[in-house]
Amino acid sequence: MTDNRNTILAVILSGLVLIAWQYFYNVPQMERQRALQQTQAELTKPAPQAAPGTTPQATTPAPSANAPAAGQPASATSVVARDTAIAASPRIKISTPRLTGSISLKGARIDDLALTQFRETVDPASPPIILFSPSGTAEPYYAEFGWVPASGSTVRLPDRDTLWQQEGSGELTPASPVTLKYDNGDGLTFRRTISVDERYLFTLRDEVSNVGNAPVTMYPFALISRHGAPPVSGYYILHEGLIGYLGDQGLQEYGYKKIDDAKTVNFKVTNGWLGITDKYWASALLPDSNAQLQARFSSNQVGAVRTYQTDYLQDPQTIAIGGTGTANARLFAGAKEASVVGINFPFAGLGGYNKQLNLNHFDLLIDWGWFYFITKPMFLALDWFYHLVGNFGVAILLVTVIVKLLFFPLANKSYASMAKMKSVQPQLVALKERYPDDKVKQQQEMMEIYKKEKINPIAGCLPVALQIPVFFSLYKVLFVTIEMRHAPFYGWIKDLSAPDPTNLFNLFGLLHFDPTTIPVFGHYLALGVWPIIMGITMWFQMKLNPTPPDPTQKMIFDWMPLIFTFMLAGFPAGLVIYWAWNNLLSVLQQSFIMRKNGVKVELFDNLKATFAKKPAVEKPANKTT
Repeated sequence: MTDNRNTILAVILSGLVLIAWQYFYNVPQMERQRALQQTQAELTKPAPQAAPGTTPQATTPAPSANAPAAGQPASATSVVARDTAIAASPRIKISTPRLTGSISLKGARIDDLALTQFRETVDPASPPIILFSPSGTAEPYYAEFGWVPASGSTVRLPDRDTLWQQEGSGELTPASPVTLKYDNGDGLTFRRTISVDERYLFTLRDEVSNVGNAPVTMYPFALISRHGAPPVSGYYILHEGLIGYLGDQGLQEYGYKKIDDAKTVNFKVTNGWLGITDKYWASALLPDSNAQLQARFSSNQVGAVRTYQTDYLQDPQTIAIGGTGTANARLFAGAKEASVVGINFPFAGLGGYNKQLNLNHFDLLIDWGWFYFITKPMFLALDWFYHLVGNFGVAILLVTVIVKLLFFPLANKSYASMAKMKSVQPQLVALKERYPDDKVKQQQEMMEIYKKEKINPIAGCLPVALQIPVFFSLYKVLFVTIEMRHAPFYGWIKDLSAPDPTNLFNLFGLLHFDPTTIPVFGHYLALGVWPIIMGITMWFQMKLNPTPPDPTQKMIFDWMPLIFTFMLAGFPAGLVIYWAWNNLLSVLQQSFIMRKNGVKVELFDNLKATFAKKPAVEKPANKTT
């Protein structure tokens, strides 16, 4: 019965890991490939023909209902290089410790931003990450602010084609704001003052002076627009797309496919923010927490391109003759660094913009997942140790030790119970010999032995059960936090968030080909040094116990380290390093407890037996008559 229970337990645990691997790795890989094929098909699809004598334009909603819609995207034949598009209009340079780019005076758009502290690859000389790009390029992405007239009004307001003038000169830096001006020629003068901090926050203040002959009513608006769906990671544990925390309606997340189906989603809220998020980067509109918002997520088909937009209108303002109207807006555009965005967590959170600006759960811009109560403290612990030792890989090793110490009392009882079970094995074998055909009697006598020796039969699964939430929380942290991106360990590990780059199947680089590119089963051939180390430590852990008498159980335990080695090979290197280190600590801990309980540690004996030659079975001599 004990052998059958252990066999069933091993099968269930193996099945759970296989399902998790399929869910978190295989399925997203297929979804990503399918999305890529769909995107390629849409790019090759001819654009619809406009009616004779007309030019295709984006549909603009009623002025008093929404912010302006995106303009006409460039067709495949009219896309220009990013540098060419930037040079086509007069601009004000942006220069901060973390950002570089420019503001277009045509439309006063913030449409040129690069993140100077982050590179496309681990090579420091690789290009910086491009966040915003102007219209007309291959991937337009920008923020725009302004005013929408009341329904039926004919007043001229600045739009995306308006050419603003800079008052004074100089570039936009944290120490020097810039002011833009536009006069509509009908008595309205618009001034926009833009400032930026040393991180990723733009603050805008619009002022409108009315020296005309009639009052004017208009609505302040802000929008973030993106033309075309970007490549996404395709993993279910990570949201990429439109996002916002909208008052009492809470967190709203719409992936690109979801908003394509919904077309438009409207919200009327107070105390909200909204934007567009990628895995590591994001842009978000951050209105005042007391502002009344008509917020919107939308997806529109403009020509052959989908445009995605998050925007809001504020309450209307009526500017009397001789009066002035004002509107404030804020834009976050940058990397989703936890210390910058903020983390809400009791006693140990990080303030960031979330606290500084009194925002409503802005920390959820980082996708901490449903189990945030585990992933947040896991990240905070890793981040604390990182600032202590200067290496996230070492921080993972130290956090693993801390977790081991926290769970030591439970694990100690578990391993002690396992040690006692090993000590009563001779009695259990004797039971089988005494009652070979009476399974019920065997079970009754076995439970009596367990009761007498105070043994918990299911204690052996506790260490694995305790490890599962830690494993997935660390996986989540490694996967979603930018702090882990391109974080090196030692030796060949230059990025803890990426798989081990070495590969056994090309002799660790001696053969100049990539085995993972082989069709059908290539992704199974990503077997680096750290996954092999992890497999060996898991094998040691299995061999710490006596050889199971049941052949099926023995086969499962023999193959399990090899199966896990291949399954974890494609996971982030930091996760594999954690698993290997945790296995090693478990071996040491279990060996100590076994000795303490007077049970022989059979690790080396079992290892020797694995490689020892089995004695040949002598054939019976032929009988002669």
